[in-house]
Amino acid sequence: MSVTWPLAVAVGFVSGTLSGMFGIGGALITTPAIRLLLGQPELIAVGTPLPVIVPSAIAGALTYARKGLVDLRTGVIAGIVGGVFAVIGARATTLVGGSVVLIVTAAIICWTAADTLHLAFRARRPEHERIAHAGRTRSWLWLAGLGAAAGIYSGFLGMGGGFIVVPALVRYFAFPPKRAVATSLVVVSLLAIPGTVTHYLLGNIDVGLALQLAIGVVPGALLGARITTVSADRWVQVGFAAMLLVLGLTLGAVELGLL
Repeated sequence: MSVTWPLAVAVGFVSGTLSGMFGIGGALITTPAIRLLLGQPELIAVGTPLPVIVPSAIAGALTYARKGLVDLRTGVIAGIVGGVFAVIGARATTLVGGSVVLIVTAAIICWTAADTLHLAFRARRPEHERIAHAGRTRSWLWLAGLGAAAGIYSGFLGMGGGFIVVPALVRYFAFPPKRAVATSLVVVSLLAIPGTVTHYLLGNIDVGLALQLAIGVVPGALLGARITTVSADRWVQVGFAAMLLVLGLTLGAVELGLL
């Protein structure tokens, strides 16, 4: 191992904790950290987090499952459909270049943060609307659409897709925030597998670095899931939004040469 391995393990622990807390897969932390703290090239920063997502997401999902918070059917259908689209997204990464990918990532992260805050503080939705939205979990078309969107972004941005899945489940499927986080981890664990294979074949994964990150992610994910299960739903959403906003603004500023 290189002299940077303790930092890589620490990054893994932090990303695993946030993965378990917010159902995001953890690459929202590892991608900028690989780029900014560990000094790796853009496409390595995009590809390397994907294999690390799998153990992190599984560990968090199992913790939530013991609390009865996982919607397994929704997670599996969206994850399997998304896996196909993750390959398409990963192939597109090479076509547009690493810097463009990270700037797009920053913009999407910031938009998601603003939308999540809106969801946290808006008035309670009417009961008929909540029932109608909750019924979408029975629609294969809606679940396939969710999986396709998450898969494209997972492969294209080298992330688990949770930053798409969690807000979408809350907004369009009327999921409570904790159930959205828990179900998202099922989706991202499935999405990460084909994306990992594709990015590995493209040469975008540093296997040694991925192993170092993986040491920290599982204990982090277990801790993060426990924190969320005892937190109020609104503050889960506010914490999710705050994390996204800081990361998005920082990553965008660095890639644009402002920092």
